[in-house]
Amino acid sequence: MNRGVFVTGTDTGVGKTLVACAILRALRARGIDVAGMKAIETGVGDEGPPDARALALAADAGEPIERICPQLFALPAAPNVAARHEGRGVELAEVHRAFAELAARHDFVLVEGAGGLLVPTSDEANMADLAAALGLPIVVVVRAALGTINHTLLTLAEAERRGLALAGVVVSHSSGAQSEADAANFAYLRGVLGDRLIGEIPPLPSGESPAADCIDVGLLA
Repeated sequence: MNRGVFVTGTDTGVGKTLVACAILRALRARGIDVAGMKAIETGVGDEGPPDARALALAADAGEPIERICPQLFALPAAPNVAARHEGRGVELAEVHRAFAELAARHDFVLVEGAGGLLVPTSDEANMADLAAALGLPIVVVVRAALGTINHTLLTLAEAERRGLALAGVVVSHSSGAQSEADAANFAYLRGVLGDRLIGEIPPLPSGESPAADCIDVGLLA
């Protein structure tokens, strides 16, 4: 298994990039040579891939954006759908080539997926297949809001069914402060997760980075 992690989520917009950047910064603070990679990014405009640029800044590894994000598409849809919209397919061989180059140049490579585990990369494959092919354990990012119990447990059950190694679960309060009901639901989920829960990012003002100790990266590296 390669040294690194594959960051996935229970849904789109749960805070994967925020968590991925926090992990990269915390590992760098420990003196680990890291690189970040957004394997496939959709919804990319003229300004370039925002998730990949955030990972590049957090890792500060001096890698070109083409290696950090080898596949990008304009339509904000699932990768295979966005690729088909442009009359082409997702070139997974390019993803594997870029990952191999990063893994050869750095001690630890964090790969951020698109959406959740079952988001398709082609008509035959999905993000879970990509994580397995890269040989990386997964970090699952979950939201602390209504529905998180079901979404989290379904994702973990599917990962286990596929034999994916779980590096841990990180909670992202991307939707802001919790309601009383959300807090009660999440208190239950904390108990179910036990030591699989390796971090929690609180609600943050726009543009503010999480504290370095919000994720136990010692369990990842």
